[in-house]
Amino acid sequence: MTGSDKSDVDRSDYLATFNGRFSSALRWPQFDSLWAHAREDPEGWYVYDLAEAPPAHPLEPEAFLHFLAELEQLLRREHDEDYCGIVYADNLEAPTMVKVYDPHNLGMVCGPSTHPPLPGWVLSRLVPIDLPALQRSSPGRGSWWRQIFGST
Repeated sequence: MTGSDKSDVDRSDYLATFNGRFSSALRWPQFDSLWAHAREDPEGWYVYDLAEAPPAHPLEPEAFLHFLAELEQLLRREHDEDYCGIVYADNLEAPTMVKVYDPHNLGMVCGPSTHPPLPGWVLSRLVPIDLPALQRSSPGRGSWWRQIFGST
């Protein structure tokens, strides 16, 4: 397998996991349990703030634990609800990917949607890919716009 083949597999694995089945940490006790599971093995986690470029390397364990503590404080402060409901994991007891939605940019996080909003942060054990770039490159309304002027 060449370097680009491996990269394509990594990209495909990340996207398949990202688009796969996730469960919500609906209540704060579920969130606490999820965070405890993530803290149990802090090595090898990539922390991807979708407002920035995807990281090329996982965080050091101490930095990851610090990030978890800071993000928890932010979520509890800015999502002042009696439920959590904005954190999703591929497995709540043994997570390999966690999506955390920004409390100030929720859009329609739950429910059916052909273009759900991207999370604010993705924590994963897989090398992240540029998710916002994938959204920008989808045809979406661009084809509609070109149809108005009779071009394709």
